[in-house]
Amino acid sequence: MKSLKKMGLFSMLAAVMVFAAACGGGDNEGGNGEELEGSVVIDGSGTVYPFMARMAENYMGEQENVSVEVSRSGTSAGFKKFLAEDGTDYNDASRQIKDEEKAKAEELGIEVQEMKVALDGITIVINKDNDWATELTEQEVKDIFLASAGKKKWSDVRADFPNEEIKTYGPNENHGTYEFMFETILEEQDLPEDINLQQDYSTLVDLVSKDKNAIGFFGYGYYESNKDKLSAVKVDFGNGPVEPSLDTIKEDGDYAPFTRPVFTYLNVNNAKEKPQVLDYAIYTMNNAQDVAKETGFAPLSDEDVQASLDTLNGLKK
Repeated sequence: MKSLKKMGLFSMLAAVMVFAAACGGGDNEGGNGEELEGSVVIDGSGTVYPFMARMAENYMGEQENVSVEVSRSGTSAGFKKFLAEDGTDYNDASRQIKDEEKAKAEELGIEVQEMKVALDGITIVINKDNDWATELTEQEVKDIFLASAGKKKWSDVRADFPNEEIKTYGPNENHGTYEFMFETILEEQDLPEDINLQQDYSTLVDLVSKDKNAIGFFGYGYYESNKDKLSAVKVDFGNGPVEPSLDTIKEDGDYAPFTRPVFTYLNVNNAKEKPQVLDYAIYTMNNAQDVAKETGFAPLSDEDVQASLDTLNGLKK
């Protein structure tokens, strides 16, 4: 009887161990069961940086033998580091890859996989003491940031606005956010010559927060994390003023004209050679919706996430 009891207990313990292995596996195992170690190197968009930094932190909490390095040189500068011999594993981007960048990848023999990770809204921000420009039409926003419109003073925008000089701010040409403003919103028309363009988003937040006549633009996440310092302009696209939020930032939503997808681009060659690089890609898409909401982005649809996962899982050996 005792031996039977011991055998029964052993069988139960064995079953529990098998179940646990099926549910999780080792902490440092990838999707194929291999031990993961090494590094993952990411650069690119400052807009996407908070999303990817949080993702990396979460991932390293589960994969203690993998180091994920996330930098933020800007979308365009990041692509230069990505599309190079021994380049980065990923480039975060607040715009899609350009034809000349695709050509560079082909020249180098780098297979590139686009991963759409979240949705962002270009947010027009003003100083907390600005109580006159809290609501603007889409055309008024464009005119403020168009050199050709000649809106030098607030009273040039509306007669009842203060007769004070407008101070415009934004990210510099290294950033996809600048390119989205220039190419999509302003339709490739020049920004004001005296606009103050900065590399670092925290600098932009500081400058606008200290200048009553300031107005700037950047991604929604940087506004959301600095609501105590800045106000967001409600933009009227024709059906009444719309405040940017996780509910309105959608490709077919009320804030659609200023909404854009954001991406990370994967070096497929590296993903095929380094299991941790591919594992990180799959982890990112499995957790994209939660991390997006935690870092000031609107989440993707289930269909978009699954489409990326299907592609990434197809890269497994």
